[in-house]
Amino acid sequence: MSAQFGRRLYKGAATAAVAALAVAALSGSQAPGVTVDDQGRRTTSDTQPTPDADDSATGNSPYYTDLPPLDSPQPSPSAGGTDITDTESDIPATVLDAYKQAAASLQDSKPGCNLPWELLAAIGHVESGHARGGRVSADGTTTSPILGPQLNGNGFANISDTDGGAYDGDSSYDRAVGPMQFIPSTWAWAGRDGNGDGEKDPNNVYDAALAAGHYLCRFDWDLSDPSDLKSAILSYNNSTDYLNTVLAWLEHYRKGVDEIPDGTGTIPQDRSDDNDGARTQPSPPASQPPSTPPPTTPPQTTPPPSAPPSAPPPTTPPGTPTDTVHHLEDADTAKLTAMAGDAFGEKISTRAETSAGKGVGKVRIRFTIVGDTDTTFTGGEKYATALTNSSGTAVAPALQAGEETGEFIVRATVVGRSISGLDYTATVTERAADTLARTTETALTCTPGGEFAEQVEVKATYKGAVADGVAATATLIKSADDPTENDKGPYFKDAEGKAVRTLTGLETDADGLLKLPKLYADDTTGTFLLRINTAGGATLTIELTVAAAESPSPTPSASPSA
Repeated sequence: MSAQFGRRLYKGAATAAVAALAVAALSGSQAPGVTVDDQGRRTTSDTQPTPDADDSATGNSPYYTDLPPLDSPQPSPSAGGTDITDTESDIPATVLDAYKQAAASLQDSKPGCNLPWELLAAIGHVESGHARGGRVSADGTTTSPILGPQLNGNGFANISDTDGGAYDGDSSYDRAVGPMQFIPSTWAWAGRDGNGDGEKDPNNVYDAALAAGHYLCRFDWDLSDPSDLKSAILSYNNSTDYLNTVLAWLEHYRKGVDEIPDGTGTIPQDRSDDNDGARTQPSPPASQPPSTPPPTTPPQTTPPPSAPPSAPPPTTPPGTPTDTVHHLEDADTAKLTAMAGDAFGEKISTRAETSAGKGVGKVRIRFTIVGDTDTTFTGGEKYATALTNSSGTAVAPALQAGEETGEFIVRATVVGRSISGLDYTATVTERAADTLARTTETALTCTPGGEFAEQVEVKATYKGAVADGVAATATLIKSADDPTENDKGPYFKDAEGKAVRTLTGLETDADGLLKLPKLYADDTTGTFLLRINTAGGATLTIELTVAAAESPSPTPSASPSA
């Protein structure tokens, strides 16, 4: 470990203050009394659980203590004149996608939280080394479970089993589970379905990242506020060392990251014997860790402990389905158009193909909405991912139009490959109506200089359904053949009481109804026309009559004989 620490110092001479604190925390973690868990991670005296450890996300489980390089403003060349490669900035493609998708979702559902995806990346690195270097399947599920040590009170929190072993395979004590290391009792209420498969799986990086985002954003915390950020991180694992380590990685990732193929990431090296020590199955009983061979036996003399570091490459061989994708093709997607506020009737279909045009199954396709629009995928997210079927086709979730009209782009890309994306143009049109009808049949009449007793009310529909939020205009026209504004006859009044004969900016309500203001008459008598037009072409012309009041009939005089 000391050799690696010296190598990191060599990479740069300067660092942010928070990284310096994390370096001090790491130095402290190397003191005698360090406890090694089943994954080869350490917990120091500062990481002893608090009484309410079972209320945290991880139960204050141990974590990886590796720190990012101490970056200088410019990369420092090595002694041989070659720049040092910063592999600490690498994040596997699917895991990175999960962090970004979760942050985008929270930006829509809890914009006041200001959750940066880099914070999820920092926690994901510290908790599991980004799902053990991106060892995940195409849908984001880890290739084997990631389990923490038994929380049996022996150096850790004491949390008796809460899930019957359903998540952690342990019916005696709870263990932290998955890429973001949730304990079962926390996952029971914090778990989320991040990949839209209907399941909440702590071993799925999409589900776990979204759950972590919601966990960090509870209590109305604003993570752009340093105080709230500190509180949120400490609620995840109540340790000052943990706080400093996460903050160091947060600042590091904010400077930029490199997306790498799944399964090719390195697992943090935080043990004195340089083993990654990540275990994928439940560990031995609590009485065995102190004498467990991996922490004390040098990897070069005992093959089993050194096997995990050499195992990663075979998990993602060059011949994986994703590696064979040459390009993306449209899979007969129909025209993408919808009225504002409505769901799109068509879904985007994309086909992943080899250079020979053969479809490739089990490839993850990422769909991203770009452009100035408030349209989202079902669920309110700007990102969505889907797995190609046996014919190589992936279908995106349905699009839900917002209120902004116009064109925007949905871009399809292959997760884990740097090949050209495929753009789809979608259009949102304004709300429309194709039919207008009066809600009553009462004749609209008035005497000269008076006011009409009834206000005009109409109902708008589109293909037989209520047309709500549809823009409309109302104009008193000269004749059926001349739609220009009349200069005499009935009129409306503006806010100042002046006569107006054209109303704009009208809109039907949630029930498709539009009720016009009161109408008044000048001294001109006759029959006049009121025409209402809506977006979509619906038109209705209504007759208005202005006539003098009829004189009452004279009462017959009494007969002489009376």
